[in-house]
Amino acid sequence: MAAERERGGRERSREREERDSEFVDKLVHINRVAKVVKGGKRFGFAALVVVGDQKGRVGFGHGKAREVPEAIRKATESAKRNLTRVALREGRTLHHDIAGRHGAGRVYLRAAPAGTGIIAGGPMRAVFETLGIADVVAKSVGSSNPYNMVRATFDALKHLDSPRSVAARRNIKVSTLQARRVGGDAEVVAE
Repeated sequence: MAAERERGGRERSREREERDSEFVDKLVHINRVAKVVKGGKRFGFAALVVVGDQKGRVGFGHGKAREVPEAIRKATESAKRNLTRVALREGRTLHHDIAGRHGAGRVYLRAAPAGTGIIAGGPMRAVFETLGIADVVAKSVGSSNPYNMVRATFDALKHLDSPRSVAARRNIKVSTLQARRVGGDAEVVAE
């Protein structure tokens, strides 16, 4: 009985490692904070981490601890708990242009043709790389705080619509919607 439990525990940990290995994590920012106490200053660290599977799932997390590795571990666990799925066009870019904001930070994300690459500033680049986007043009305006930039990027991605959801909302076929995008048949547009 004990051997079965032990084997089950090992199998679960192996499954957890396999699940964790599918994710790519990027450290976006580490902030050193100080608490002033009677004997001097007590230092701590706050980490911002973005985690994704490079196939359309991404999340961010924030962790605080007295040591940097512990803060990064906490942030990574938090990010894995807060994963969001984003629909990608052709598995490489966004379906449409979108803007997002958080606090004073605003970001503008634009779909880009193949071969463009990721044209984005620091924290946004980490989000796109872990998400699996290969071609995007992004601009941040206002706050350059990494936390606000990441949250604004996630706000924009949250409002991204896939052709399937738009077609369902309009009660039309996806093929009709995509024909309009390309500037397809005049007959289809007239319907």
